[in-house]
Amino acid sequence: MLTDKVAIVTGASSGIGRAAALLFAREGAAVVANARGEAELQKLVSEIEAAGGRAVAVAGDVAEEETHRALLKAALGRFGGLDIALNNAGTVGPYKPLGEVTLEEWQHTLAMNLTSAFLGARSQISAMLERGGGSIIFTSTFVGTSVGIPGMGTYGTSKAGIMGLVKGITADYGARGIRANALLPGGTDTPMAGDAAQKEWAAGLHALKRIAQPEEIARAALFLASPMASFVAGSALYADGGNAAVK
Repeated sequence: MLTDKVAIVTGASSGIGRAAALLFAREGAAVVANARGEAELQKLVSEIEAAGGRAVAVAGDVAEEETHRALLKAALGRFGGLDIALNNAGTVGPYKPLGEVTLEEWQHTLAMNLTSAFLGARSQISAMLERGGGSIIFTSTFVGTSVGIPGMGTYGTSKAGIMGLVKGITADYGARGIRANALLPGGTDTPMAGDAAQKEWAAGLHALKRIAQPEEIARAALFLASPMASFVAGSALYADGGNAAVK
């Protein structure tokens, strides 16, 4: 489905990002994998290469411009271009009522979740235009879009802002072949999901009464990345187990 495509995946060392990197590689894409932890990234690259795929690791903080320059350099230098980007890395941020959030906590969360998405897209757009277009995917969330959750106002705000970015990119570059979309997962069994009690609580929010496995969200990302979504642009794809439908 992604034969001869080149994809950047951020937050690729665990969870949704790791599952997506593995899936994209199995579907034929060369993967530029990013996270802050070099060791886990190298394990991922080794796993992809052992299965016959192509991948390179680029460690770095997505809140820093230099990281995105390095990712693009790797995509162009190692694989010859860029067709797909899954801007997935992020943070939950402070888990407290909004009135108790410090300015430092607020700014850090926005930097990791929203500014990083902007920096990624700004870097990726030029390379995709050289290929005649591409697919830019942002991992957002149902939190802050379909529902507010106590203590998660900072996180919800930073993730809800991604839809403004998606619509802006679509307005600016849709006619030039770039499709920008947001993927909105529900609760997912990742390190960010918390302990067993938190996962059980999250499961109750969903119509399916369970949380997702990372591979399930990765398949939704694959749809947005692939030619199957050739007329999908500027959208929010809920992969949330019916969460938004039952609020």
